[in-house]
Amino acid sequence: MGEIENQPFQLSFNSSLKIDFQGSRVTSDGGLILVRELDERLGLGELIERHLTDSRRRKNIQLPLADLLRQSVYSRLAGYEDVNDAECLSQDPTFRLIGSEEIWGWGAGLTSRLQSFETELLTQEGNVDGLTLINRELIAKAEAIDSPQRAVLDMDSTEIPVYGQQEQSAYNGHFESTCYHPLLLFNQEGDCLAAKLRPGNVHSAEDWKELLLPEIERQQKLGKEVVFRADAAFAKPEIYEALEKRDVKYAIRIPTNDSLERDIAELLTRPVGRLSHKPVIRYKSFVYQAASWKKPRRVVAKLEFHFRELFPRVGFIVTNLQTDSRAVVRFYNKQGTAEQWIKEGEQAVKMTRLSCHRFRSNEVRMWLSVIAYNLGNLWRRLALPRRIGSWTLTSLQQRLVKTGGRLIKHARHYWLLLAESHLTRWLFAAMLGRIAAPPSPAG
Repeated sequence: MGEIENQPFQLSFNSSLKIDFQGSRVTSDGGLILVRELDERLGLGELIERHLTDSRRRKNIQLPLADLLRQSVYSRLAGYEDVNDAECLSQDPTFRLIGSEEIWGWGAGLTSRLQSFETELLTQEGNVDGLTLINRELIAKAEAIDSPQRAVLDMDSTEIPVYGQQEQSAYNGHFESTCYHPLLLFNQEGDCLAAKLRPGNVHSAEDWKELLLPEIERQQKLGKEVVFRADAAFAKPEIYEALEKRDVKYAIRIPTNDSLERDIAELLTRPVGRLSHKPVIRYKSFVYQAASWKKPRRVVAKLEFHFRELFPRVGFIVTNLQTDSRAVVRFYNKQGTAEQWIKEGEQAVKMTRLSCHRFRSNEVRMWLSVIAYNLGNLWRRLALPRRIGSWTLTSLQQRLVKTGGRLIKHARHYWLLLAESHLTRWLFAAMLGRIAAPPSPAG
């Protein structure tokens, strides 16, 4: 009976075609091998060993802690959003090969083991902080290779909808949903430097000191100029004062009010004649002091008159930058890339998939997604050739990670035979070369 079950399938429309299933030999995520090579060069294994504590007793350790963490992170990077996927991935050749030699022969972790790892082992005292340290030191390794002398920091918050009665979830009137409301800090390269999972009903700027001030100190110790930008949710006098005290330049959008509009009254008059389809744009820089401010500050206004719109679109930015008004607005507008990076995290590595009941378990899951996001982003900026360096993480998943392959085991070594589609032999060699000899440090 077993021999009959293992026979290949034959189809009537093509008698010469035979179909067989060899799941333990075939993978659909062969591109992850390149990410594994990058994480080896960046020393991820050493960071795991240094910052995470394994409380399991020896007889219960069937899978090393580093293997479990890589499986959790890499499954997210490949687009698998739930630990239930571990059931089918445990025998996948790629997920076996990215681990230690101990699991090559008999497979990665199953769902129950991975769930226990994420919700019990990683939630223990010290391990959540360990994940934050792993994430920041991983980025620091990349900064030592390729980093500009000017650090631009973008801070933003986002909504993570919840399903059920998760701890510390709450209704947020701005998002009109029951959610968590995490705060995230990015650099200009798109790396997520810091993150904090917060209850759903907190203000967007709450806990800004915890994330922002240590990062400013870290960057200034490296001798870098630091510049900060954020949207109107962070238009707070205490933020301006903290930045000025540390000699940090900033551009922060501020909400409009009658007093600000009086300062630009002469610009609000609609241009004479019929407007073209191209907007008419005006700028003005002036000194302004709100009632809550201890001193006056520079404000830059931008007005846009659009075709068939009666009133102009007006925006105000408070700044201590010394550049002209147009340059200030152009610099601030790049703050929108932080929103794009958040969307990449949500879409590509399932940062919004926080379905555990316990808040601490969801905090761990968020950090696993952040580390997965950063690994993908470091792959993009350190290893990809320039012509495809602007691909999104979703494009990397679909075009490079999702590369089919077949594993062949010989007496002394393994062969992973990859399909040549988007990931060609030339592209694989180019990325491998950049990983082995990354760019020289920025000077």
